Amino acid sequence: MNATAPVRARVGLSVIFFVNGVVLASWVAHIPSVKARHGISDGGLGIVLLSMAAGAVLALPLAGWLIGRFGSRAMTCVAAIGFCLALPLPLISPSVGLLALALALLGACNGALDLSMNAQAVLVEARYPRPIMSSLDGLWSVGCVAGAAVASAAMAVGAGSMTHVLAVTVVSVGVVAVALRGLLPSAPPGRDAAPVFVRPPAALLGLGLLTFCALLAEGAVGDWSAVYLHDALGTTPAVAATGFAAFALAMAAGRFGGDSLASALGPRALLRASGAVAAARLAGALLLKSPPATVIGFGIVGLGIGNVVPVVFSAAGRVAGFPAGTTLAAVATTGYTGYLAGPPLIGLAAELIGLPVALGLVSLACALIAVTARALPASRPLGADALLASSTPEPG
Repeated sequence: MNATAPVRARVGLSVIFFVNGVVLASWVAHIPSVKARHGISDGGLGIVLLSMAAGAVLALPLAGWLIGRFGSRAMTCVAAIGFCLALPLPLISPSVGLLALALALLGACNGALDLSMNAQAVLVEARYPRPIMSSLDGLWSVGCVAGAAVASAAMAVGAGSMTHVLAVTVVSVGVVAVALRGLLPSAPPGRDAAPVFVRPPAALLGLGLLTFCALLAEGAVGDWSAVYLHDALGTTPAVAATGFAAFALAMAAGRFGGDSLASALGPRALLRASGAVAAARLAGALLLKSPPATVIGFGIVGLGIGNVVPVVFSAAGRVAGFPAGTTLAAVATTGYTGYLAGPPLIGLAAELIGLPVALGLVSLACALIAVTARALPASRPLGADALLASSTPEPG
């Protein structure tokens, strides 16, 4: 293999991670306008948004099998293009039922892309002189920030929702088509991919709860931050989009600096402190009902939960008596359950107690992260991403 091939593959894969974040944030920014256009209540929106998470979860087993059959490069190509092309569908859906179907398709493409591009990252990292998984996750977060910023700017200058998402779709497809050329080819298929969903061993209950809380908070902030700022606090759509931008930017910063902080403080102390600060800061912002304070609060939540998944994956990979692949799959499954449950849980709670109080569940999830951090070891001898890479080989 050409010595420069892994470098080209990393550049191409970095672009794909970044574009994935841009496209996802471009949809999130328009949730309030879609909600208003269809006249959906908070509870109804929670149910509709559930279809996107459900589409992602249902697509994962099939995507895993297809990666085992055709390789990660081919699946990354299909899923990346499909995800970009699916972006406008929720905005053009004429009914709530078709909106749910469009979101299910968008979620399925996103889930398949998430799985396939991470499998390709494992293949690239195996040929690279140093770990790259953490930086790729950070670029996804940066893409979310960029997507939210572009959406906010587009709305600020009066661009229509369809104009914005169609422009993002065209540009994203073109950029992804170029980036895909650098990916590494997969080995000939020789075995099926490992199962995506497994039953968690009892030793992983604490680690699973950490991941559940982190992804519940991530899903809730992603789907409800703009709605809360727009509907409850009366901000403009452009300002409402900055809530998710602050969340994603802080998460990116936390991920790029997470390994150094975990080494300096220890993973247990890191998550205990970040979870407690995030819980208190968001609770205070919700009580103040101030848009600037709320945007900062969402940012602190992103900073607080950004390192939960890599830290927990590192600990899960070292649980005695179980293969690393089994423990990581179990923790990931638990996390997806939280991501699936978060948005509709907030919506249903908002129907009963109001959206400001319902978002207190995110603060509670951050507090649980601080409390449950004791399930982690006091030190972190290995990087989470290296463990993840070693436990998820490319088929063939």
